[in-house]
Amino acid sequence: MFSSRAHDIHKDLSALEAAAASARSGFACIFSTSDEYERALIAHRRAEGRYDGPRDWQGLMLAGCILMLTGALLVML
Repeated sequence: MFSSRAHDIHKDLSALEAAAASARSGFACIFSTSDEYERALIAHRRAEGRYDGPRDWQGLMLAGCILMLTGALLVML
């Protein structure tokens, strides 16, 4: 009777250890540091095209000013 009970305890202990190992693996992260995560995130976003080159805002502003001045001059004439 003792060996049967010991076998059951060993079986239960093994099942408990397997469940604990499975639970720990669910919390695993593929990144070892937050810097590594940030680099991967930025690389992914660049691949999506989220970080396009700088826009030529100065050129757009100049074109807008020229259009406004042209419109003002046409109204004055």
